[in-house]
Amino acid sequence: MKANDQYNQFLAEYLLRQGDNCLILSQRLSSWCGNGPTLEEDLALSNIALGWLGQARMWLQYAGSLPCVARSEDELAGLRDAHEFRNVLLVEQPNENFADIQTRLFLFTSWYGLLLDSLIHSHDERIAAIAAGSAKQIAFYLQHSRRWIVRLGDGTAFSRAKLERAFEACWDFLGELFLMDDLEKTMLRYGVGCNYAVLYPIWCRHIGEVAAQAKIQLPQCAMRMQNGKQGRHSEHLVPLLMEMQYLQRSFPGSLW
Repeated sequence: MKANDQYNQFLAEYLLRQGDNCLILSQRLSSWCGNGPTLEEDLALSNIALGWLGQARMWLQYAGSLPCVARSEDELAGLRDAHEFRNVLLVEQPNENFADIQTRLFLFTSWYGLLLDSLIHSHDERIAAIAAGSAKQIAFYLQHSRRWIVRLGDGTAFSRAKLERAFEACWDFLGELFLMDDLEKTMLRYGVGCNYAVLYPIWCRHIGEVAAQAKIQLPQCAMRMQNGKQGRHSEHLVPLLMEMQYLQRSFPGSLW
């Protein structure tokens, strides 16, 4: 195998991880359409879901343009099976209530925003351009979810209890965000990826500050659930894909 071919395979896998994260989160958010607590928030979540879909398209377009993938963004989104997806487990968890949605959005966006800030300096010019062009949009999403975290935590006893349970439900899956497996280490050596160990203390400090504003206690258990990035997913991904991929599989060639 030529060195360039091997690099392209690493790069494709790395891009699919980012694209799949955004795609699956978008699907989770869009499935809540019509269930928001207010009409304004219902519209906001729908728009945020579309924004994450736009993020997914940029990553998947790049991945699909590589010779080792050679598939369109629509094919990558609509025709892969669950074991071929590389998203982290956090984003595929189900919508139980509004606190779950905002907590998942807040925790993931906090991480993704730091990732983009780092990838702006990537040696891959296209990745750097995606990161630079996305940073302001993601900062807005983070601001939106952060306001809701504080509002729910500093609201009624009922909303605070819902929020704390949502953090507990998400907490097991957060370690995977910062897991540096062989692929992540390889991309870091190439100067394409980033060092999650550098992001982790910044992320922890931000999460702690928002939790203090929301007047909630963060879980103390270990963040141990992982393997989504290697294609081993929870039982929640298959039904999500059945809904998301129905049109593409029923009418091949349909476009977003």
